[in-house]
Amino acid sequence: MAAEIRFPRLGWSMEEGRFVGWLQGSGKEIAVGQPLFEMEGEKAVQEIEAVEAGRLYIPANSPKPDTVVAVGTLLGYLLAPGEMPPDEGTGSGSATAEATPEVTLSNTADTQGESESPQVSTSDTERHEIVEYRTATPRARRAAEQLGIDWEKLSGSGRGGRVRERDVLAYDAQLDTPLSEPKPVALSSSLSPRRKVIAERLRRSLSHVIPVTLTTKADVTKLVAMREQFKSAQAKWVPSYTDMVAKLLTGVLSKHPQVSVRWNEERSRLIAVGGDAVDIGIAVDTADGLLVPVVRGVGTQSLVSITQQTQELIGRARAGRLSGRDTGGAVTSLTNLGAYGIDAFTPIINFGEVTILGMGCIRREPVFSVGDRVESRQVMTLSLTFDHAVVDGAPAAAFLRDLVAAIEDGSGLIP
Repeated sequence: MAAEIRFPRLGWSMEEGRFVGWLQGSGKEIAVGQPLFEMEGEKAVQEIEAVEAGRLYIPANSPKPDTVVAVGTLLGYLLAPGEMPPDEGTGSGSATAEATPEVTLSNTADTQGESESPQVSTSDTERHEIVEYRTATPRARRAAEQLGIDWEKLSGSGRGGRVRERDVLAYDAQLDTPLSEPKPVALSSSLSPRRKVIAERLRRSLSHVIPVTLTTKADVTKLVAMREQFKSAQAKWVPSYTDMVAKLLTGVLSKHPQVSVRWNEERSRLIAVGGDAVDIGIAVDTADGLLVPVVRGVGTQSLVSITQQTQELIGRARAGRLSGRDTGGAVTSLTNLGAYGIDAFTPIINFGEVTILGMGCIRREPVFSVGDRVESRQVMTLSLTFDHAVVDGAPAAAFLRDLVAAIEDGSGLIP
């Protein structure tokens, strides 16, 4: 029986994406693991592979390249030897076709967090019973309980009217809005799909953390001198200040276990992070918004290796080709607005993490040295935002103090 190829879901909040185009032609024999088509989800463009073999058949009503389609949309079929294509009159391209089994598609993204009901072939009556039984996601229930909201009274945006966490948070935001304020414009009508995802994550983070920001200054004269040495030697990989701070950060985290933690996926307990598992997110400004790819195993890598990995991640982020393995799971993140002349700011903590470090502009300032001599030094302002529900002010301040000391010493960058 012909196996359906449907547009997959790559993330917990994904409802639609862009069908970039087929990588194979209709009528071609497809092997297991062979890329079938490209799609753009919440974060990146990815190749989708087949886990079944067969002859590819693309019906006339299949979505056209570079169009936005809903999750579950029928794209085509894989036919067994000698099998004729199904009647296109019954394959409408919708997400509810039940005539043929669905192909499970392989991709490099990690599907995590809040998910919808599994796509199974059921009668209308059976599907209605499933929806009636599963009226809210676990995250929606937890959020409703924390906010004191009766989720059973809400209209859900999920499949079959299922209440999702975003529905609970949106309702709570409306309760906090004064009646005199104008009604906010719906995200769906004012933002791009990717921007909606970014906004949703930021709201999700702010709804779960108690953010406090500490600022201080660090003498980065040694870091500036080291970077100039790389440039003078015409090195292939010249580390950025973000690369340098990321490398130094791992050593400081190992001395502060209260800060070196992140939440598990269910946000039910904190996980201690250390050693080879120290992954650090790097905020990247792209045409479609802010993305945070993650540099893996920073503590075990050389500065040059970190620089190479960071540059590759930045390139993929700006090309819209991050995979699921490139994001998530960091213990903390770095965001640098120094290039824009910004000194101090209040970055928003990525969901699941408990800290984020903001790096400001490097400015030449007069500094008193030994003997009250005034010297010209390169100074950067650091802004550490932490979740006060997890970390108190004193431990956070001690962590920032030790990070400044590591930056000003600079020896942690030398192999």
